[in-house]
Amino acid sequence: IVKDPEPIKVITYRELRELSYMGASVLHEDAVFPVRKAGIPINIRNTNAPEDSGTMIVSSVESNKVDTIITGVAGKTGFSVIAIEKDMMNSEVGFGRTVLEVLENYNICFEHLPSGIDTMSVVVNDHDFLPHRIAIVNDIMKRTKADAVNVYGGIALIAVVGRGMTGSKGTASRLFKAIAEGDINIRMIDQGSSELNIIVGVAEED
Repeated sequence: IVKDPEPIKVITYRELRELSYMGASVLHEDAVFPVRKAGIPINIRNTNAPEDSGTMIVSSVESNKVDTIITGVAGKTGFSVIAIEKDMMNSEVGFGRTVLEVLENYNICFEHLPSGIDTMSVVVNDHDFLPHRIAIVNDIMKRTKADAVNVYGGIALIAVVGRGMTGSKGTASRLFKAIAEGDINIRMIDQGSSELNIIVGVAEED
């Protein structure tokens, strides 16, 4: 998508996993796992420019040795959001477990779980979800007695990944400003407690 992007000098295994899952498939996880477990770094080189230093994949880096805040950006299409609404959901013990049990019954994993006080959203992969969409929605309505269950399809996820985001001020602000300047509406936001990544959901056509 980006012509002549900046090379990544150093990346951690955790960052690589986040980016590769979202479509930056440089290395297969099974190929990385043995050396990752042993703590051995990997050096990826460019066949067309073997004299370049390439990218070092390491277990960890010192927090004060971060060249850039963002390590990489990757995106993936083919997701749906199941949006569940119910008054006083936050005080109902086991509500989330009940929703996830419905998905488990159809052998479906969830991708993300952004939520509010009276709302819970479950991001799922279309490949697994769409064949059972109606049955899953009906089961969630029946088992949770939700006020409403809506499905929003055609969602693409953008992952902004970087170990430098931890403790850095204004990163999310710049990200959302860039999306707004592209005249794109944000459908979903999810950030892990580790601050390693920010996931943004947008319409696939955007």
